[in-house]
Amino acid sequence: MALPSHAQIVVIGGGIIGCSTAYHLARDHKADVILLEQGKLTSGSTWHAAGLVGQLRSSASITRVLKYSVELYKGLEAETGLATGWKMTGCLRLATNQDRWTEYKRLATTAKSFGMDMQLVSPDEVKRMWPLMDTSDLVGASWLPTDGQASPSDITQSLAKGARMHGARLFENVRVTGFEMKDGRILKVKTDQGDIACDKVVNCAGQWARQVGAMAGINVPLQPVKHQYIITEKLPGLATDAPTLRDPDRRTYFKEEVGGLVMGGYEPNPQGWTTGDVPNDWEFRLFDDDFDHFEQHMVQAIERVPGLADVGVKQMINGPESFTPDGNFILGVAPECANMFVGAGFNAFGIASGGGAGWVLAQWVVDGEAPLDLWVVDIRRFSGLHRDRQWVSDRTLEAYGKHYTIGYPHEEYASGRPYIVSPLYERLKAHRAVFGSKLGWERPNWFAPEGMEAKDVYAMGRQNWFEPVGDEHKHVREAVGVFDQSSFAKYEMAGKDAQKALDFICANDVSKPAGRLTYTQLLNTRGGIEADLTVARLADNKFYIVTGTGFRTHDLAWIGDHIPSGLDARLVDVTEQFGTLSLMGPNARKVLEAVTDADVSNAAFPFGHVREIEIAGATVRALRVTYVGELGWELHVPIGATGEVFDALMAAGKPHGIRPVGYRALESLRLEKGYRAWGSDITPNDTPFEAGLGWAVKLRKDTDFLGRKPLEKLGNAPLTKRLACFTVDDKNVVLVGRETILRDGQPVGYLTSGGYGYTVGKNIGFGYVRNAGGVDDAFLTGGNYELVVAMERVPATIHLEPLFDPAATRVKA
Repeated sequence: MALPSHAQIVVIGGGIIGCSTAYHLARDHKADVILLEQGKLTSGSTWHAAGLVGQLRSSASITRVLKYSVELYKGLEAETGLATGWKMTGCLRLATNQDRWTEYKRLATTAKSFGMDMQLVSPDEVKRMWPLMDTSDLVGASWLPTDGQASPSDITQSLAKGARMHGARLFENVRVTGFEMKDGRILKVKTDQGDIACDKVVNCAGQWARQVGAMAGINVPLQPVKHQYIITEKLPGLATDAPTLRDPDRRTYFKEEVGGLVMGGYEPNPQGWTTGDVPNDWEFRLFDDDFDHFEQHMVQAIERVPGLADVGVKQMINGPESFTPDGNFILGVAPECANMFVGAGFNAFGIASGGGAGWVLAQWVVDGEAPLDLWVVDIRRFSGLHRDRQWVSDRTLEAYGKHYTIGYPHEEYASGRPYIVSPLYERLKAHRAVFGSKLGWERPNWFAPEGMEAKDVYAMGRQNWFEPVGDEHKHVREAVGVFDQSSFAKYEMAGKDAQKALDFICANDVSKPAGRLTYTQLLNTRGGIEADLTVARLADNKFYIVTGTGFRTHDLAWIGDHIPSGLDARLVDVTEQFGTLSLMGPNARKVLEAVTDADVSNAAFPFGHVREIEIAGATVRALRVTYVGELGWELHVPIGATGEVFDALMAAGKPHGIRPVGYRALESLRLEKGYRAWGSDITPNDTPFEAGLGWAVKLRKDTDFLGRKPLEKLGNAPLTKRLACFTVDDKNVVLVGRETILRDGQPVGYLTSGGYGYTVGKNIGFGYVRNAGGVDDAFLTGGNYELVVAMERVPATIHLEPLFDPAATRVKA
């Protein structure tokens, strides 16, 4: 069959992700879709995948994606007539220590929050379910009965057949050689057999996705890693329906296959493959067996399943799998190219994710925006930092090595650091800062008092920074603190139509006169919150936009993509041009008055205003705004003058008790004040009205803006979910998010964020309460609440107002 000269959508890659995407594009959207595979279908990494299908992740949306895979695999054979090898055997995850057991109790709580039934079982029960296992060292196990296993090649062929049945055209042995592009868009896909004109391209090229992306100028930060497993001869006594087994404390996994076992693992010293290009002809190919490297898994596996010692190894598989720097896969539209979408980097979760990833990616391609909150896998979570191949390799190998380690709350990566430092790095180090890392930037999380080692000590309970952060928190409430927030993403929009563009993009009214600033959300076509940020008007035709560190690529691309065509509005990223010092606390004005001649009185410089003021010889953009619920300013300083301005603040602030404060205190301060965090409390799944942010939406103005129509449609209909605040009095309870909310004993939602409020002396959590019949104030306040924390029910109190308000009686809890 000759290659067509044009198509609506071209999918590149014939592994499970490409075939699933083509299937869903054809089935759900009746799209004119072509799939190109450079070798044979499944010949990249799909064919040698182990085929475990787990469903639970810490994101509700990603769990939904994985649950969808299971539902699809169950029914696919009936639709296409091709077997998938799907077996719902359930999965046991073993725990051999108390920290792991706490992790499972939290996971089981998360599972129930997401509507899945994960049970915790005793060692005796594990022995009954898997008699060939030594259970003498177990504390217990988690049991998810709906997990299972499948044959990767069979599922892919079944999806490919389904795609063809719905009208997709699949071509093997066609290699993509480049793209014809204009103005950052792909016009044609070039291949070794001719060019195909198209509207959109979906890059599902697996371990080649980075190279395919590079042909279009986009970055897909992947690192192929050698992943080994064995297939044994028949193991006497092994049941054909034996559950799949994950033994993370021994870093291994097992699944039954034809009477024998598939066994592999995630070692702490993984072997990366190339940081260069993956050879094009790597088709159905493996690396040589490496028994020396694999021996560490063999030793652990035999201790767990002693019978393995007497069974022959039928085959060893040593193949490359694509891994990413944070262990999450990559979906979405590339920021550098408006019509290339990516589905790659599945970190050995490709089979489990395949069905659901194809479903959401197809929807994303057709709509131009994600159908769910998929931020944790969005390609726009990366930045220029991720073009550094060595950094990507180092961080990816660290992430691989952590695949089965215990996931302690607030754990930081260690590799590739420090990468980006603010001008204050050495000064803050001298103040005994303990740094974390966000999108490559080193940021002070907390400051260790004298006599305490300046490092995090991870634990499942209260961690070593709990008391020092409490001191920082108290200090901001009572005196004044300075936060180094230089990592904030910062953009400028200029041009005679800048206001017009922002009027359309922003949900709040940014058309205020120069010198004013506005907190606003950016909404999608469903009315969901795609971003929240501040827009400061510096002049009639110039705006300064400030957003969170991690959202730099995402928010810049979202704004750029939605500037209405034909407008004179130029958007520029100026992040590295400004350091940011946030001066916060009741004494903030006294410190500022001592370092500038400008009038910073409340009358001259009210809340929500921006002024240029002089400090230490530098012209500083001062934004009167707060994320901590105290008097304060964000001071945006020319980057070269950041050190001098910091020194001036510290000197002038000495009589007023100034001290540097870290991000952990910022988090507890914002929880008390009820400020929402994007990515957890507010997401593309949530509207401003559900989030209690309706006051920031300009529905009263006769201005069309993105997301207005769906919000108007909702109109006066009762809300069926609302964000609320919960407190727990017991100080020993630790809230980390995703704890189930019970109202009168019934689950009604789960926490989106959790922490501790040092001023109110209580644990604080935020979460959406859901009720199909509506959630008005009477419903919210009319129930008795509990939170399920690591499978334990604890009494909780609901609050509809911020717990802390400095303008009123200060504390309301």
